[in-house]
Amino acid sequence: MPRTRSALPSPVGPVRLTPDARTALRPAAATIGAGFWHERRTTNARVSLPQGPDLLESAGNLHNLRLAAGTAEGGFRGAYPFVDTDVYKWLEAASWQLAQEDDEALAAEVDRIVALVAAAQQPDGYLNTWFQLVKGGERYQDLRWGHELYCAGHLIQAAVAHHRATGRPELLDVARRFADHLDSVFGLPDSGRPLDGIDGHPEIETALVELYRETGERRYLDLAGYFVDRHGHGLLGGEAYCQDRVPLREATNVEGHAVRQLYLLAAAADLAAETGEAELRSAGERLWQAMTTTKTHLTGGLGAHHDKEDFGDPYELPNERAYCETCAAIASVQWSWRLALLTGESRYSDLIERTLFNGFLAGVSLDGERWLYVNPLQVRDGHTDTGGDQSARRTRWFRCACCPPNVMRLLASLQHYLASSDEQGLQIHQFVTGTYESDRVRVRAETDYPWHGTIAFTVEETPADSPWTLSLRIPQWCREFRVRCGEETYDSPVDDGWLRLSRTWTPGDRVVLELVMEPRLTAADPRVDAVRGCVAIERGPLVHCLEQADHPGGGLDDIVLDPSRPLAVKHRPDLLGGVTTVVAAGRRRRVPDRGWWPYPSATDAGPEPDGEPVELTAVPYPVWANREDGSMRVWLPTS
Repeated sequence: MPRTRSALPSPVGPVRLTPDARTALRPAAATIGAGFWHERRTTNARVSLPQGPDLLESAGNLHNLRLAAGTAEGGFRGAYPFVDTDVYKWLEAASWQLAQEDDEALAAEVDRIVALVAAAQQPDGYLNTWFQLVKGGERYQDLRWGHELYCAGHLIQAAVAHHRATGRPELLDVARRFADHLDSVFGLPDSGRPLDGIDGHPEIETALVELYRETGERRYLDLAGYFVDRHGHGLLGGEAYCQDRVPLREATNVEGHAVRQLYLLAAAADLAAETGEAELRSAGERLWQAMTTTKTHLTGGLGAHHDKEDFGDPYELPNERAYCETCAAIASVQWSWRLALLTGESRYSDLIERTLFNGFLAGVSLDGERWLYVNPLQVRDGHTDTGGDQSARRTRWFRCACCPPNVMRLLASLQHYLASSDEQGLQIHQFVTGTYESDRVRVRAETDYPWHGTIAFTVEETPADSPWTLSLRIPQWCREFRVRCGEETYDSPVDDGWLRLSRTWTPGDRVVLELVMEPRLTAADPRVDAVRGCVAIERGPLVHCLEQADHPGGGLDDIVLDPSRPLAVKHRPDLLGGVTTVVAAGRRRRVPDRGWWPYPSATDAGPEPDGEPVELTAVPYPVWANREDGSMRVWLPTS
């Protein structure tokens, strides 16, 4: 796709490119009016977000701010020094929600907490309750673990969202004072600043770029560039865990703590967009390719290790011990969206779709009240997990509660990840019932996606006698599709994943895209040892899984799928709020009794005896763990 520049500002969302940004595409405005994502976002707005202040109160986050402001007594509450970030992420989520609808109760809570944050800030702009209350005001002495700049980054992002949503300056003023303070402290040894350092958890970098976009203050962009460039130079001991082993421009694969790596890469994409720096762009493209080909789970989940929340080695993609932190899925979406805008390539939005529907959405329950920090691809029969941050059981809140408010802010801002525009026209990246519009055109869409593959687009506004291109992403999973405009069937080639429909449009023109959504069996790269000899069931953008609740009479450890039998689709309005399931044929193994030693000689084992036939019901992965606790598995052995 040709790279273009536009003097038009971007819509008011999490990524608001400056007019001179060097990107192929620019974010376009969209709304979500009904259907799958509307339902999940409504639960977020009506259940999850309103509970936020009470949960932050009971966990002690707001208490700490009152202590720092001098309006309360007692001691610091919380297990970690970075609990302030949970407040900031909730504020960001609430701000994006207020940008869409008037909600007096939510607005009042935002005003109350913004005032509390402002009161806790110190006169020179510094703000971190852990260091103000526990460390006696000691600053920047523990950059590896203290997360001071990480907290500052989430504060800045909340402030930008609040300003864009409401136009009010209170929280943005707090953020600017903090950013100005950071700019006076951090810099190269010859810059005159007293400290050459980076935070062990990247986040400040992309926040500073967005603050630059909001204020026009170049110092913030330069400071973001300084922080990105100083990772990998041994300032934190040279550990991959905190992105300090190798400079980003020299890296050949993603490594270390998954969320930290992805936040840093999102910032690099932001810098490449605003500066045009080719080396940063090529590093991002190279690392994204390495990540998707060697370190990404079928669900879009990222992170093989519970220990250090690490990516793991290439093709190390376990099932039961998959970490796949919900925050890593969110960071992946944020990074891929920036690369989609930067390059115009559809593959980034393909990964966004897979991650949104699977690795991300599984992180919150259907009722919006319970959460998963990690998202494994298998839970074994007899699993004794009793809950907690790294549990495969849904939890009301966490000691490290980074994921719940992170989910809230992505759901509240989801409409900003759906569409883009360039000088040629409008690109639709994700399919929803709602509207998509750029400065010149508006298109309305109706669909029951992902349950069905038909998306109907109606042109509502268009310039007279001026042709433009409507570009529709044809998903990577789709092997067959049809497209019609009125009675005319289009036979346009797909270009790099885009179906481009160019013509002079008139209001009322209708385009119908039909994506054939037959269920399919998916295999993994043979180098993924954990799933060799297994297949997974998919339909459209949804990965499916088996749950014990649908297979009474035994667990799932003995289930074998028969790949020779056809898959069937069955809509179940009675199940999990209404889902489309995939029905498959399988059997339960009959394993011979081998006594006390379960490892026979391979030559003596013989063929596996026939087992009991069983009908398998595969439910969408994003709705698993919403019934009684039990086993689950995505990858299924075949005979």
